[in-house]
Amino acid sequence: MRTDVQSFAVAHLSRRPEAREVGGFVVGFDPSTTSPYINYATPVPGAEPTDRDIADLIAVFRERGLKPRLEFAPDATPAVEPALRRAGFGTEAVHEYLVCTPATLTPPGSVPGSAAPVEVAAPVTEADYTALDIALAEAFGGAWEPSPEGSARLRRTEESGGAVRFVRAPGGGCAGGALCSAPAEGTAELAGVGTLPVHRGRGIAAAVTSALAGTMFGRGAESVWLEYSGEGSRRVYERVGFRPGGTRLYVSLEG
Repeated sequence: MRTDVQSFAVAHLSRRPEAREVGGFVVGFDPSTTSPYINYATPVPGAEPTDRDIADLIAVFRERGLKPRLEFAPDATPAVEPALRRAGFGTEAVHEYLVCTPATLTPPGSVPGSAAPVEVAAPVTEADYTALDIALAEAFGGAWEPSPEGSARLRRTEESGGAVRFVRAPGGGCAGGALCSAPAEGTAELAGVGTLPVHRGRGIAAAVTSALAGTMFGRGAESVWLEYSGEGSRRVYERVGFRPGGTRLYVSLEG
């Protein structure tokens, strides 16, 4: 089975509160934030954009005061990268992604030598969502500020067919967690896996990752995919059933 992450990306961005189609691209905007990691574009598989298409795409971002930015799988859109390079787009990152299926999913407790089972919960109260937003912001080194809008986005993920899971810290609060989008094109993206530094080494990342994948499979997804940030996290995800899937490219236009 092949996981079509590019078709998923198109469907996922189309769910944004304000989505637009521009010259073979889908642009997803969320007016509650200016974050470039939420407001970005992706090409339709097989797109062959002209220079005029790229100029129109840039204009859509500029009129909102946002940085033009894209995330996509190059192998599904081979004509897109050269067109973007001609317009001056530079590489932010190249990430490999891993894919898990029901056949490969391995609960952490069944892995030889694994730690004691970690209790994973779904947020219920506003305090749960707030605690998770705060914990993930800290886990990712303050890459964003916790906010009511951030906790509201987590709630919308859960309420719109995705899933959010976390592990409570001893004494209250959140030790770590993650979220997974609602499925589209047979797959779902798992993201934001983070654990507070003081709670690392307890198996929290593996537990929430496995729980989220299992939840999505229970809702009919054929696969779940994620990107990893280093060899340590890759080993964690591989232990619970994720396998190499492909590459995604992140580009943006400065100035």
